[in-house]
Amino acid sequence: MDNSSQDRVIPMTSVASGKLDSIAPDVHYMTIQIVNLCFVGLLGETSDWVLVDAGMPKSTHKIMEEAANLFGEGRPPRAIILTHGHFDHVGALEDLVERWNVPVYAHEFELPFLTGQQNYPEPDPSVEGGLLAKVSAIYPHEGIDLGNHVKPLPADGTVPEMPGWKWIHTPGHTPGHIALFRDEDRVLIAGDAFVTTKQESLYKVLVQEKEISGPPRYLTPDWQSAKQSVIKLEALKPAAAITGHGRPMAGTELSSNLEKLARDFDTIAKPDHGRYVKDKE
Repeated sequence: MDNSSQDRVIPMTSVASGKLDSIAPDVHYMTIQIVNLCFVGLLGETSDWVLVDAGMPKSTHKIMEEAANLFGEGRPPRAIILTHGHFDHVGALEDLVERWNVPVYAHEFELPFLTGQQNYPEPDPSVEGGLLAKVSAIYPHEGIDLGNHVKPLPADGTVPEMPGWKWIHTPGHTPGHIALFRDEDRVLIAGDAFVTTKQESLYKVLVQEKEISGPPRYLTPDWQSAKQSVIKLEALKPAAAITGHGRPMAGTELSSNLEKLARDFDTIAKPDHGRYVKDKE
């Protein structure tokens, strides 16, 4: 595996960086600079767990340290599940796979970007929203090559090593983007299908100002699919959600904001202009 984008240091962070918290007794999340990843324990198994996404480049040590604190030293996850393969969700993936030797699972439509066959579309710094959008041209968009370490998620919607969870195809931000949902308590791991801070704004990301938003504008090439994905997730009526960026939402705060986003997606989420934007509906 030779993935130079994972060696880059991305000079941005937030006040939440390095913090660990929980949205359910067995669902913990940590912020790495500006992005969240999840440690999901397996109920009834005190030391078995799964990692969802793999943070920013150069975050291997921090991820392994927190995993050891949660589940014990020398306890690798049963698997790594990817919501998608953008640089800020696979930053430590190469190192973690080599150290842990565990399988990685992603949607079949995401595999070309994870096996060296294809790069993601270039970021679009022309979208409005703030400084992080304007400097997005520096963000890596190259695919990575995990070789045979990465496997497609099962077609039946089950999630390997995560009993009780199902994956939901939520394209738009990427072709194979997925979210994870557990019916029992209606917990949602949304990835970047929607986020809870305005990811284009340097200030709002820095202070983690809570605000419902669509997927990051500068890295979303398919806005019609992104809209349908938000509508699909809102229909699940999640009780709590952790997104790829921003702080969690739960209860009426989540339901009212997600309903508003689904209803007014073109106004709230979709840019007025940009490389991948067609006329607003």
